Amino acid sequence: MMDFQAARVKMVENQIRTTDVTSHSVLNAFLTVPREAFVPEKSKPLAYIDTDIEIAPAADGNKPRYMMQASPLAKLLQLAGVGKDDVVLDVGTGTGYTAGLLSLLAGSVTALESDEALAAKAKETLTGLGYANVAVVTGQLEKGHQAVAPYDLIFIDGAVEEVPETLLGQLRDGGRLLVVKGYGNAARATVFTRERGAFSENVFFNASVKPLPGFTKVKEFVF
Repeated sequence: MMDFQAARVKMVENQIRTTDVTSHSVLNAFLTVPREAFVPEKSKPLAYIDTDIEIAPAADGNKPRYMMQASPLAKLLQLAGVGKDDVVLDVGTGTGYTAGLLSLLAGSVTALESDEALAAKAKETLTGLGYANVAVVTGQLEKGHQAVAPYDLIFIDGAVEEVPETLLGQLRDGGRLLVVKGYGNAARATVFTRERGAFSENVFFNASVKPLPGFTKVKEFVF
């Protein structure tokens, strides 16, 4: 039987601390949330390896979905600077792992997922682990979840080509949206901040993470 507790400590020490993650609250969240609970049964022994883990195979024309590798996820959550009273929207929660981490960092979390099977799994796991300040909802990722808006933080759980105005419009004044913009090695961790109705965009570090469906640019016709 694998010692998941020991694997979790090793992940934090060898994968996360080594990438300049120093926030005590973020490190503690990764030490606390059982990553193995959020991956498919067959992948449990791989839960703590330093890579993205497939949580849903490609099907019906949809691309596969992944749980983000721990080290870039930790760097992104540290950059997000999540506060204890923050109202957070987690876009593309998958099986709910990021929402579980956010639940320990924020006041309340709305976990949005477009895949109904993944959403059901996220709800079951998060409820079973007692993360009572997380609500799992289903809907199109790029449309966000207006019912609970405005948010202090919107966290997008994967790389996107562009950030829709619909999502930015769900930030409260002073709120921020954190995303990996672009694909592959050219992708950058980016923070959008809303101030007096206007948005500023700041780029921080390179982060190669798997793309999230629904955020490709609309092709423009060239005459």
